[in-house]
Amino acid sequence: MRHEQSVKVNEVSAAVTAPIRSEGNSPKAYGDYVYVLERIQGVLEKKYGHDFVTYLSEDRKEEYWELLEQDVKAGSTDVQFVTRIYDRMESRAFGMDGENDAAAYRTYPTLRNNVFAYPSWGIALARVPIFRLNGVGAEDFVFAVDDASLLRFLEHARQRRRELDRRQVTVFTDGPHGMEKELAPITRMVERSDVIMKSEVKTDIYRAIDQFFSEDRAFFKAYELPYKRGILLYGKPGNGKTTLVKSIAGSVKAPVAYWQITENTGSESIQEAFEAAAKMAPMILVIEDIDAMPHRARSYFLNILDGATSKEGIFLIGTTNYPEQIDPALMNRAGRFDRAYEIKLPDLDLRQTYLEQKGIGKLLNEELIRVTAKQTEGFTFAQLNELYVSAALQWHYEQTVDIEKLVKSMKSDLHKGQTMSWMKEESDVRVGFLVS
Repeated sequence: MRHEQSVKVNEVSAAVTAPIRSEGNSPKAYGDYVYVLERIQGVLEKKYGHDFVTYLSEDRKEEYWELLEQDVKAGSTDVQFVTRIYDRMESRAFGMDGENDAAAYRTYPTLRNNVFAYPSWGIALARVPIFRLNGVGAEDFVFAVDDASLLRFLEHARQRRRELDRRQVTVFTDGPHGMEKELAPITRMVERSDVIMKSEVKTDIYRAIDQFFSEDRAFFKAYELPYKRGILLYGKPGNGKTTLVKSIAGSVKAPVAYWQITENTGSESIQEAFEAAAKMAPMILVIEDIDAMPHRARSYFLNILDGATSKEGIFLIGTTNYPEQIDPALMNRAGRFDRAYEIKLPDLDLRQTYLEQKGIGKLLNEELIRVTAKQTEGFTFAQLNELYVSAALQWHYEQTVDIEKLVKSMKSDLHKGQTMSWMKEESDVRVGFLVS
């Protein structure tokens, strides 16, 4: 950007407007504010030949800033860099491009201290640095040539954001300094056919999901039901709760958010999570390990669930491995979680179905598969998966599989874990120091 197009810090102090000067005081802050906005509007008018009006956002649905960041980093031709705001202040950043081993550093313009425009929409955005005693903050400004242009752009941003949310998952994590938000791509789609569980429970859950996200919401209108739903999935780890949730997330045309509760969860982060979910509605909000909700926050969480509009358009899914640790108030009052489903250990038929679906037929004949399914009573799906991996490794290196021995070895390890008897066998080996 040419030097003369930047708003210069050393000129700001002289831009005090006379008409609002009060007794003995110069309203310098207001003068600086007006000066910066006038300079930005002047550059926009000169570049695009239109007057740009400043707008204030009052609904906090500012998804267009996230989209702008993505466009800037991706070098999209839809957005144009207009001007830097302050000289001698950071206006470019660097970061890793990608998350794999081949990732490399690259540079791109910062949102702060720069003005960007979407010329085809008649829109400009500026994140203006604000200098305070405790550091440098920023104020966001939206410019548009007229109301109609602004409204068209906002609707475009909303639809684009929604389409983007369908291809990725929003992850909320309660950190020590507030709610952290991350967008994670759905790297592996889980099909509904990949979910192995009792057919009546599976049918019940997917039917509720499909009714909720039907385009016309006819079911809820016909029976005059509030447009919100909540289910709780509970059971031992490794029995498919996460797989079920992933299949739901990947098979509905709606945004999905995961909320990871931590010891930092409190009333502020609870409110922030539901406000963010409401902006994405209709959507799915998954609360993993809901039993980890700190005691100090539980009353507020229950009040949020009871709110008349807090869950409007939200399909809430809670998961827990320890249902006995969940506050009974979550289950004993309608409108919080409507149904609770136990995801049980797989029975004989489900174990055989899972092993066959994994591909163990490449290693064992049908009779051995049936025998293995019987021998693995009490195994979770995660343990069956580990059995398959161990069998595949043995086949890869030895061209044979002693599946019975592998099952016995895993059962022995499981028994040790359940009884905490890892080191109880007698041994001639002595490790340590001898004291005489």
